[in-house]
Amino acid sequence: MFKHSDIKICILGLGYVGLPLAVEFSKKYYVCGFDINSRRISELVSGFDKTCEVPSEALESSNIRLTSDVKDIKECNVFIVTVPTPIDQHKNPDLSPILGATETVGRVLKKGDIVVYESTVYPGCTEEDCVPVLEKMSGLRFNTDFFCGYSPERINPGDKGRGVKDITKVTSGSTPDVADFIDGIYSSVITAGTHKAPSIKVAEAAKVIENTQRDINIALMNELALIFDKMGVDTASVLEAASTKWNFLRFEPGLVGGHCIGVDPYYLTFKAQSLDYIPNMILSGRKINDGMGKFIAEKTIKMMIAADFPVKNSKVLLAGITFKENCPDIRNTRVIDIYRELREYGVCVDIYDPVADHSDVKEEYGIEMTERPADDYNAVIVAVKHSRFLNGGLTLGSLLTKNGIIIDVKGALPAESNGNFSYWRL
Repeated sequence: MFKHSDIKICILGLGYVGLPLAVEFSKKYYVCGFDINSRRISELVSGFDKTCEVPSEALESSNIRLTSDVKDIKECNVFIVTVPTPIDQHKNPDLSPILGATETVGRVLKKGDIVVYESTVYPGCTEEDCVPVLEKMSGLRFNTDFFCGYSPERINPGDKGRGVKDITKVTSGSTPDVADFIDGIYSSVITAGTHKAPSIKVAEAAKVIENTQRDINIALMNELALIFDKMGVDTASVLEAASTKWNFLRFEPGLVGGHCIGVDPYYLTFKAQSLDYIPNMILSGRKINDGMGKFIAEKTIKMMIAADFPVKNSKVLLAGITFKENCPDIRNTRVIDIYRELREYGVCVDIYDPVADHSDVKEEYGIEMTERPADDYNAVIVAVKHSRFLNGGLTLGSLLTKNGIIIDVKGALPAESNGNFSYWRL
């Protein structure tokens, strides 16, 4: 393998995963950061990271070579692919980003080079889907001329206390020597340490079940919330009581979106079904979680009817559009399900989110967000528990008409009601 001084790393994809990783690697190695989005490159060159994962001073002090020109990555010998792996409209894996990045690498691949994938995939994808593309584009032979590895990303967007170097990294390689080399370069920058998996497939499977497990646990909480709502029982109070037992696992009900928990299980179910196995538990959990936006919208409608508000042309504020709190990422946000369901009832819906990028929301969903909430809403749905909302940034009572309604999706606010408004939480 390469000597330390000869290692030249290329990170392909400079989003929530790739950029923080590039910054860490650049502290010890030559790093070229590549992204096909030239606007993204321009922003990073100016020291601005719209994902809010890397501060301007960290960007400006790094020596990363930022580019969208393939010619600039030819001299690299370790390629790390960190592009998104979304699902399509039929909830099947969309491998076009990762295969597109693989083609790019294949065009510059040389003998002895190593390609590491971090993007979430189903077990077998690296060797069965990506390697053939590398061989075709480069004319080289796998495990003879070039080598591969898989080290699943574990970035937690918006988590300022737990960065890439603070989370144990799973590594793997296509040969024992390559596995040792890949583990070595990661362990040189990951202070939390690494875990070397025995194979690429094991590393791929470990990643995809991490989020599948969380998805199923949250689905159970959501199903319990649906049951308790019919009983008139407060779910948060039930969880508080149950949590007094030492071995109770405290998960919370809510919307399950984003590019991890709301997507990764579909990669595993796709692979399972291709092997003639129907993963009923995983699919059931996904169905429950995907239906929560519709349930919350319907609950809002029922409460407005009970308060004698006419549904058509009523006004509702959605507070928050991002997929999680304190993070500008709007990809696969399930708040959009609430919006669309309310619109089908003829409700006028405003969206207010000081964390989300307005142009991104317009481009992704065709929605113009409001710059400032009004003061005549029949209901306010607190869909995302941004710190700015909880620390006095949103005085909910002043936004409502008389007898208005507050829907607290994440149970982030004190449970209360008075003569001026009604309160409900999931």
